[in-house]
Amino acid sequence: MYSSSGGDAILYCNAVFAGSPRHITDKLQCVLNTAACLVTGTQKFDHGLSHLLHEELHWLDVPERIHYKLGVTVHRCLQYKAPEYLVNCCTPVSDIPSRRHLQSATRHHLTEPRYRLSTFGRRAFSVADPTVWNSLLDSLRDPALSSNSFRQSLKTNLFRRHQHTRRSRDALYKSTIDIDIDI
Repeated sequence: MYSSSGGDAILYCNAVFAGSPRHITDKLQCVLNTAACLVTGTQKFDHGLSHLLHEELHWLDVPERIHYKLGVTVHRCLQYKAPEYLVNCCTPVSDIPSRRHLQSATRHHLTEPRYRLSTFGRRAFSVADPTVWNSLLDSLRDPALSSNSFRQSLKTNLFRRHQHTRRSRDALYKSTIDIDIDI
């Protein structure tokens, strides 16, 4: 049922949407939410859809899925388990002689190429993948991590980011309500 609702397409193609505008990822999130309702038998406007997605189904939201897919792709590239044309897009800073002395070289960063078009340039694989990789925690960029350990740690990290963002947003919302009540 999940694959017939387009869920597999979201899982398969989500890296293509790296750097996409929010109105695009919001449409994909609606498809994912609908798939979650189909899988669980809940209604569209039932409360707790976010809880259902994250806590029960262990599904990431679309922006986190994109980061996950890009991170896994880079990890595969760095282990030479990806096609050569993708591996060539992932150049560690430590492989460039003039940059070996930089701190980013010891932190397993990748070089981020320059780009001209601000709309599409940052969405190119050669730019988006190193950008996402460099934004990961140092412990996740450890080249000694196995593929399974990396995937599990990355997903855990993305869930924690989501929970932290949700708590921050809820605290901000609560503080604005408290201010409105005081006025």
